[in-house]
Amino acid sequence: MARDAELKLRWDTLVRKLSDRFADGDELDLDSVIYLVGVQELGQLHRRFKKDEKVNLMHIAICRLLEPYGYYEFDFFDDDGWPHYRFKEELPVLKPGEQSVLMKEAIVNYFLEMEFIE
Repeated sequence: MARDAELKLRWDTLVRKLSDRFADGDELDLDSVIYLVGVQELGQLHRRFKKDEKVNLMHIAICRLLEPYGYYEFDFFDDDGWPHYRFKEELPVLKPGEQSVLMKEAIVNYFLEMEFIE
């Protein structure tokens, strides 16, 4: 199977599973999936987050998702248990569609690593 077709199939499978579990079947968008990764990485699954915390959760997720690509490196957990990452390398200039593909690939790889999808 071609790489793009495999990514699309895995992405669709992932979105369906996450949407069924967290959105009563309403399809989650890319930002919603990134947010869920942030919540997972923080590990505080059963609490409500303020608006600024939601932005921070998405930042955590992006750092974690792009860590295997060499753009970020885990640094430490603060006293409240929030992970912090160190910036390592500038992201290449990407068109919006290319950014979306990179993030979907990183998310699929994350959930493959977590054995949530195959």
